[in-house]
Amino acid sequence: MKVILKQSVRALGKAGTVVKVNDGYARNFLIPKGLAIEADEKNIKLFEHEKNNILKKAAKEHKNAQDLADVLSRETITIARKVGDQDKLFGSVSAKDIEAVLKEKGYDISRKMIVHEHGEHIKELGEYKVKIKLGHDVEAQLTLKVVGE
Repeated sequence: MKVILKQSVRALGKAGTVVKVNDGYARNFLIPKGLAIEADEKNIKLFEHEKNNILKKAAKEHKNAQDLADVLSRETITIARKVGDQDKLFGSVSAKDIEAVLKEKGYDISRKMIVHEHGEHIKELGEYKVKIKLGHDVEAQLTLKVVGE
């Protein structure tokens, strides 16, 4: 089935392109989620009219994500935890903790967007780089300092 993408989909293409996908994928996922519409004659004509608006919206969202990434890349957050022997933390610092600190600073970041290379949780004092996936293929990298109380 041919569909017109209303939004960019990572494995398929950018908004406004016509792609061929399996019928089930289109009917059960793309169309119900509003990511695509069926590419028949009527929809192609209708979509050509809306295409500029969608491309402008996608460009604006990408620019907003890039601006947020620039701000977050300059950001350093500090989390204090109780420390035991050999600078080991009692407990750990997780994406949920990082999300809470970012929300306090006024950023609307969910923990699903936060990725760090040190496994699921950070369990030692130190300085870490944390990636935040902002969508539209934009990532930010902020500095996290874990200090003892």
